[in-house]
Amino acid sequence: MSRINLLPWRDALRKERQQRFLIQLGVTIAVACLAMLYVHFHMEGLIEHQQDRNRFLDNEIKILDRQIAEIQKLDATKKALIERMKIIEQLQTSRPLAVHLLDKLVTTLPDGMVLNTVSQRGAALTITGRAESNARVSAYMRSLEASGWFSGARLTVIEATEVRGARISNFTLTVTQTTGPRG
Repeated sequence: MSRINLLPWRDALRKERQQRFLIQLGVTIAVACLAMLYVHFHMEGLIEHQQDRNRFLDNEIKILDRQIAEIQKLDATKKALIERMKIIEQLQTSRPLAVHLLDKLVTTLPDGMVLNTVSQRGAALTITGRAESNARVSAYMRSLEASGWFSGARLTVIEATEVRGARISNFTLTVTQTTGPRG
């Protein structure tokens, strides 16, 4: 029988398989590295793109915030102007009231009475003065009520004093001013 030595052939086949395995391993590692690099750069690109979008949105938000602040300033200015217009309107409508007030205070004043002070706080008037009698004060209060320009006449103080032999009544009364004659 002949002896055939298959060992060198098996060694050569083993070395060839080992070389193919190493080559395949190297190619696989290279492909994996390239794939990882591609994924890494692709993700970096996506992140950079998203950061650009975020910066754009931040800039637009800042612009809108400035515009909102301007709008709020304009609203505040508008409200202030509207308030001023209302005050001017009130002044325009109440301008003739002062004339009517003074006119009615004088025309309703009976003989034998003198007004010392007239003060106004809002629509309330406080009138102080002197009268020859209490009846004249009562008549004055009735004529104020009847004029239509005043309501709620109320006597708060009346004091009788003697001046040079004559009896004088010092009085204080309050009355509310209306906007004009009723009805």
